[in-house]
Amino acid sequence: MNLDFLLQLPILFFSIIIHEYSHGAVAEHYGDDTARVMGRLTLNPLAHVDPIGTIMLPIFCLITHAPVFGWAKPVPVSPHRLRNRPTSLLLVSAVGPVSNFLLACLFSGGLYLGVLFAREASFFPLLVEILNFAVLVNLYLCVFNLLPIHPLDGSKVLSNLLPYEWSVRFDSLAPYGFFIIMMLMFSGFLGRFLVPVVAWLHGLLLMGIYR
Repeated sequence: MNLDFLLQLPILFFSIIIHEYSHGAVAEHYGDDTARVMGRLTLNPLAHVDPIGTIMLPIFCLITHAPVFGWAKPVPVSPHRLRNRPTSLLLVSAVGPVSNFLLACLFSGGLYLGVLFAREASFFPLLVEILNFAVLVNLYLCVFNLLPIHPLDGSKVLSNLLPYEWSVRFDSLAPYGFFIIMMLMFSGFLGRFLVPVVAWLHGLLLMGIYR
């Protein structure tokens, strides 16, 4: 049986919201409370909805059976207010994808528990489908957001790791990032990269679960 949109989209929204909340929480830990002041350090989904990345793109992915991913409205961060730069800025950028990987681990742990204790239950097939979808969504969000393309988190991570002059040149590509992402997606290249990487991680997390 296939999960319908009413079940899939909340899982995706929850995962994206945790991603953005993590950025704001780590930024606040290092002294920048911009997200809280602007009402964005919240789990309320309405504060994070981006019309394209949170609604249109996920629905398009679900309709076309493409890998499901997306993004939320970025949580505001004021780099000049962060302590211990550039380490803190690097951590603020990286924590979003890390949060999705940890969620994937959490959901895979739930799947292992389901196999151990609920295998004979009538709801077991639905439970497996829900948790497996949650694992996959978070792995896609993790890998997708680590791509070194503006405005994704991977671009900020790379920018903070590069020497200053290279970082400036790399950041000059920021205005073209959205178009690069769209080009990669519609050309099929993005899917050809994401699918095998996510499949490998998925196999690692759920290794031997059906034995």
